[in-house]
Amino acid sequence: MIDLHAHIDLYPDPVATTKECVDRNLFVLSVTTTPSAWSGTAALAKDAARIRTALGLHPQIAQERQSELPLFEELLPCTRYVGEIGLDGGPELKGTWDVQRRVFDEILRMCSAAGGRVMTIHSRRAATQVLDSLAARSEAGAAILHWFSGTRRELQRAVDQGCWFSVGPAMLAGEKGRAMTAIMPPDRILTESDGPFAQINGRPLFPWDVEAAEKALAKIWSVSDEEARHRLLENLRRLTTHVAPEKSDGFSHDSKS
Repeated sequence: MIDLHAHIDLYPDPVATTKECVDRNLFVLSVTTTPSAWSGTAALAKDAARIRTALGLHPQIAQERQSELPLFEELLPCTRYVGEIGLDGGPELKGTWDVQRRVFDEILRMCSAAGGRVMTIHSRRAATQVLDSLAARSEAGAAILHWFSGTRRELQRAVDQGCWFSVGPAMLAGEKGRAMTAIMPPDRILTESDGPFAQINGRPLFPWDVEAAEKALAKIWSVSDEEARHRLLENLRRLTTHVAPEKSDGFSHDSKS
């Protein structure tokens, strides 16, 4: 199973959650919300062959953490994965919009200068602006739109720009989420939990809950659960060789789970 977007450091017991992921042989991309959280979060998975830690600066706290951009640039050579980054157009964040744009554009510049990264991107109520920024920095790497909630027109533009998508149980629990997923290219979809923020029936999702997303995708694609899992593993393999394949880190070399 694959969880391409989980906030492992923000679970009540990150050590136990990490151990459970290892015991279940999950592929996990552990995202961070600030550069200062990266080293400690990466240490949680230092002995986990199937867990990678992404370097992030979340748009919802860009105003408070913009001073960490130099640290972001310092740490960027340590990882091929970046996230959670992006833009949030929620009305409660209107006052931080200009800072968000500056931070996101600066991160994309850094990724471009570093030769590209695999990026997991937040685009709530800001899909067009995120896509504009990605179009201006196409060399920044592989863009994965996490929990995409834009319009169908924005989705088509994202597809045309070569974006990937990660979908989870919470997104697929709704009719709109399933309908949007049905028109995403199957070869550019991966699963996520977005735990512990995403919930089902009031319960925070854990990385192993992506099994529900696998089953939902199997129904959408009209294939068996086994075929859906095989397709997702193949997608992961292609994604992780998309950016700097000569520096492949083994994230998906063993794809038996």
